[in-house]
Amino acid sequence: MDDIPIYLLSVILFLLIGIAGFFSGSETSMMALNRYRLRHLANDGHKGATLAATLLKHPDRLLGLILFGNNIVQFYAASLGVVITVRLMGDIGYVVGPVILTFIFLIFAEAAPKTVAAFHPEWIAFPASYVLKPLSVVCYPFVWTINKIANGLLVMLRFKLDEQQDTNLSREELRTVVSEATKLLPSRHREMLLGILDLEQVMVEDIMAPRNEITGIDISEDLTEIINSLGQSSHTRLPLYRENLDDIVGVIHARRISRLLKDPGELTKSDLEEIAVEPYFAPLGTPLSTQLLNFQRAKKRLGFVVDEYGTIQGLITLEDILEEIVGEFTTDAQMYHVDILEQGDGSFMIDGAATIREINRQLHWSLPTGGPKTLNGLILDRLEDIPEPGTSLRIDDFTMEIIQVIDNAVKSVRVNLLKREE
Repeated sequence: MDDIPIYLLSVILFLLIGIAGFFSGSETSMMALNRYRLRHLANDGHKGATLAATLLKHPDRLLGLILFGNNIVQFYAASLGVVITVRLMGDIGYVVGPVILTFIFLIFAEAAPKTVAAFHPEWIAFPASYVLKPLSVVCYPFVWTINKIANGLLVMLRFKLDEQQDTNLSREELRTVVSEATKLLPSRHREMLLGILDLEQVMVEDIMAPRNEITGIDISEDLTEIINSLGQSSHTRLPLYRENLDDIVGVIHARRISRLLKDPGELTKSDLEEIAVEPYFAPLGTPLSTQLLNFQRAKKRLGFVVDEYGTIQGLITLEDILEEIVGEFTTDAQMYHVDILEQGDGSFMIDGAATIREINRQLHWSLPTGGPKTLNGLILDRLEDIPEPGTSLRIDDFTMEIIQVIDNAVKSVRVNLLKREE
């Protein structure tokens, strides 16, 4: 060693520091790779991504290889550095050398390469894979021995190495990914994806038309009244029942009704019953994601929501579910729901039967959705009584004034959103 010039030893030292930096950066970049993007690139035939994905199938072997190479290089570099400082400074080099080498290693072999690798993992990991893959074959006996000893110690400490951490994203994590993908997805597409994710948590009773709002045809009425109701109806599909909704006969389509109404004098109640399609029922508590599939399997677009006793509680349509994903089917994006009317003073006149979800979605509010489904239900739940017109209350950041009460239910409410001071 004494015969080798100092400049040559210095070149070898800096070369070893560079190799140590390569191993340090490789370790950080491999662990920082986005696994989902890695799979995508590998499936597209990216060679570096394919090699990286292969190495990451056995992370214990990959870490063993990187640490094995890094420690050998650093030990040699430390020894060589001490030799150089001793030849330059004499015996004091044994004291000063390790201090100087510590700073050099921390900066050039640890901090700098790991920082770059953390911010740009693909820049380091993919090229490094071309080196690490053949090294894993050459150094396999050493790495295998190291891993066996290390894994044996971990097993003794009751670590379960055969159970890899689940890398699948939960619904909430996937929602966060979609919400933060501002540069990759247009806002409209993000809202649709978030709507799809929310279908699992929203139930049919959250968006159904309540029983008292269902418009139908009572077959027990006079035929003249039935014909007038059919002619004035604006709905595509109408429930057909006897006396009350619990005795449902079926659902009739407007297209078939229009044919019968061409000659109303020949129309009979039997004709209506013949064209009525068998009703479809959906139980309360069914998630919208499940109901969407059920509509698809049954080839239906409308269903009656029933409780555990078979009593009809409301009506849900395929369009209702689709609107949860894509929003209202309206020609004017600025129009509010017919139950929500904006006032000149900035407040909103809202029908008590309007659902909390609809109000929140239309006005971008945050009324509580964990309890009652309608604004009327929310007010009655908070007051624990049927209010008189003129009653006011505050719910979170909203003030509400009861305008009209009909049949023991709040019909109309004036709602104001309080402005918070920053």
